[in-house]
Amino acid sequence: MADAQEANARRLRRLRQMRKTDSITRASSTLRGIWEAGKKPDSIVLRSTLLAASDEHSRLTELILPRGIALRFYLLAAFEAQCRLGSGAPWQNVLPLKGSGSWSDLIAIDGAYDAVSGTYGTASESTPEILRSKKLGDLRLRQVKGALRTLEELGWEDALVTIPRGARGQRLYERFLLMQEAGRGKNQTPDIYTVPAPHWKAVKTIKLPVAFFLRGWIQVLNPSEVATWLILRMLSKWAPHKHFVSGVFLTAQLRMQTYGLHDDAWEDGCQRLLDFGLIRRAELPKFEGVDESVLRSIFSQPTRPRRRYEPHHWQVTDAGLDQDAAAKLEKELTLRQQALDSAAKTRAQMKPEHPTDASPVDS
Repeated sequence: MADAQEANARRLRRLRQMRKTDSITRASSTLRGIWEAGKKPDSIVLRSTLLAASDEHSRLTELILPRGIALRFYLLAAFEAQCRLGSGAPWQNVLPLKGSGSWSDLIAIDGAYDAVSGTYGTASESTPEILRSKKLGDLRLRQVKGALRTLEELGWEDALVTIPRGARGQRLYERFLLMQEAGRGKNQTPDIYTVPAPHWKAVKTIKLPVAFFLRGWIQVLNPSEVATWLILRMLSKWAPHKHFVSGVFLTAQLRMQTYGLHDDAWEDGCQRLLDFGLIRRAELPKFEGVDESVLRSIFSQPTRPRRRYEPHHWQVTDAGLDQDAAAKLEKELTLRQQALDSAAKTRAQMKPEHPTDASPVDS
């Protein structure tokens, strides 16, 4: 519980700093500019192979590092490609790594935090605005380069980018190549990213509403929350009738075998997505003119309490994406912090006191 309290407080502090510096607003504005200047897709289509795990390992577990932006960067790269290119078109990089309209401009971060002073290094009022902006730009560039390294170091077959090397073996980041969702493949010639067709079979693709990118969700959700959301979206499309009637779910064994996502990441991801309004617990379907009691008798789950290891049934709701992501998260994280702080205070008050003159107990 103490870990949850500290983690939530840290996340809330980072979010508030990003809102204070307009980092999320600026990144979202840059994304909207790319969308409006391009093909204006209603949704971004991903190949479901991005989520697949093998017996040996899972790419997702390597992409959901708490402070990493590798998964975010790959999704942003897919967004940029599909705003610019048609179905089947191969990817080539047209953006610089830094500067106006660059890859760095697509990323929102809070900056460098000094735990001793409890302040951000870029937050001093005495620091000129141009210098603060440069510091944040440098930090975003470092984050982008770190994301590219992570995506390349997934392994020969699984790498989601490749980065050419210079004469001295240094990475030429600005010339990176984006790979397809299944990775670069086994062959010498890499499987360079091509834009998938929106009409592909449901089992092959995941559709992300463009609001996920334009309303700031891509910037504020944790990697494990994004991974959980992607999985639920894929399940809802793969089994649309079940999703509509009784919700979709995953047992722990199937989840580990198929996606490699552990219990803590999944359970916490589902709970936060529920808080943020991006999913809901399964509800009865609505049929005009049909009595709700009849529907409940047909579609309701058993009235017995959910067993300890029985999975929840979830339904994805895209209406939540139309909210301002940063404002929604700040509200929900603030409420959660208040609840966690209150629980911690109650536990401290209930903790038994040990008398100072108590004799030691023999072991």
